[in-house]
Amino acid sequence: MLLRYFYDQKLAQASYMVGCQMTGEAVVIDPARNITPYLQEAEKEGMTIVATAETHIHADFVSGSLELAKRTGSTAYLSDEGDASWKYAFAKDIDSKLVKDGDTFKVGNVTLEVMHTPGHTPEHISFLLYDRNQTQPMGIFTGDFVFVGDIGRPDLLEEAAGVKGTTAIGAEQMFHSLNKFKALPDFVQVWPGHGAGSACGKALGAIPTSTVGYEKATNWALQMTDKDAFIKELTTDQPEPPNYFAMMKKVNKEGIQVTNEIARPEVVGTDRLDTLVEATQVVDTRRGEDFAQGHIPGTINIPYNTKFVSWAGWLVNFDKDITLIASAEDVEEVQTDLQSIGLDRLRFIVPIEELGQELLTETYTDVTAEQAIESAEKNDVFVLDVRNATEWTASHYDNAERILLGKLMRDHDGLPTDKTIAVHCASGVRSRMAASVLQSLGYKDIQNILGGYAAMKTVLNAEQIG
Repeated sequence: MLLRYFYDQKLAQASYMVGCQMTGEAVVIDPARNITPYLQEAEKEGMTIVATAETHIHADFVSGSLELAKRTGSTAYLSDEGDASWKYAFAKDIDSKLVKDGDTFKVGNVTLEVMHTPGHTPEHISFLLYDRNQTQPMGIFTGDFVFVGDIGRPDLLEEAAGVKGTTAIGAEQMFHSLNKFKALPDFVQVWPGHGAGSACGKALGAIPTSTVGYEKATNWALQMTDKDAFIKELTTDQPEPPNYFAMMKKVNKEGIQVTNEIARPEVVGTDRLDTLVEATQVVDTRRGEDFAQGHIPGTINIPYNTKFVSWAGWLVNFDKDITLIASAEDVEEVQTDLQSIGLDRLRFIVPIEELGQELLTETYTDVTAEQAIESAEKNDVFVLDVRNATEWTASHYDNAERILLGKLMRDHDGLPTDKTIAVHCASGVRSRMAASVLQSLGYKDIQNILGGYAAMKTVLNAEQIG
């Protein structure tokens, strides 16, 4: 048997290829939309991808099951659990098999057994893996059910998709699903769908795999036996889900265009920028420090790094064409990154290399924590905290107001238009993006607090001691 692990660091998302070396057939578990790595690995190992198996309707990335089915003719094994609201609408358009708890299917001499594990979502299933004629499972692909050190959150249907009243139901379902998990042999390996950095749980571990026994010994969720206490703990202090999660639920249920049918963006000159700022959403991918020193009015700043995809999901409108100011050599990769979360409307690229200083007419100011606090105490500035709710609850500056960075486009109406806005996050990374968003919305007098709340807290503590 062949087992391969694939990890997209930008999405903290794991997928797996299981192959039977005797028959040369392989299945991909929870594939991402960019199927190139699977095709390359299959070719290298002399395998043919004949199937995909999907644990649930994902909220944080576009699934590759439809992509693989349409481009390779593979069969997609999809959950038939949950109510009518959570059935795969695109299943009728491809070669698919709908599966329920206890069903099995084979890929060569490898057997996968379906275990219904609701809680994160109603239709969620996991896959127990058996090699050849084994009667005990070798491992379990848990998707967003059990992670290393954590479990899937039950609130996404309510918080991201707007399905009211589902959080408590999901938490109770998760409690019962975990009892099924605990009944598995301790030696069974655990292959989860996400690692550290994913918003699908509270505090996922960075170790890629685990075992049932290790999770029973160390995972907080498997230590709890009181159902009510478990539900309370699971539903408290979950991070705010990114805006794009609701769109992913829709896309992964109904289907989406195959990527090789999407046109590449057009590379255009800077002479088009004025028109593009009016007609599209223009995202400048330079470093925040460079953007602060000069940028084109009306643009927003999302630096092109490992967090780009996540922040694009928070800040970019799915229903509007996109222009990127980006390095010409990154065009193919950045388009793939955006497509991984369904942002398919990338139409234009303006090469960073062609930006002239004469175009970068707008700036914002960096101030120290001392300067910001002094101005706030005099009521000369309005302090805006763009951290998440958990960070705010743990500790915050009393004279600040909070709007989550990802909600700033929508929730900015109450901000003052006649006063300087000094914005901060935890350390200074998110606040730079927030400064760009505010300026694009028309709030031009913006300051970024260097060092964020960490620096502010140091100043405030020193004042208290003094």
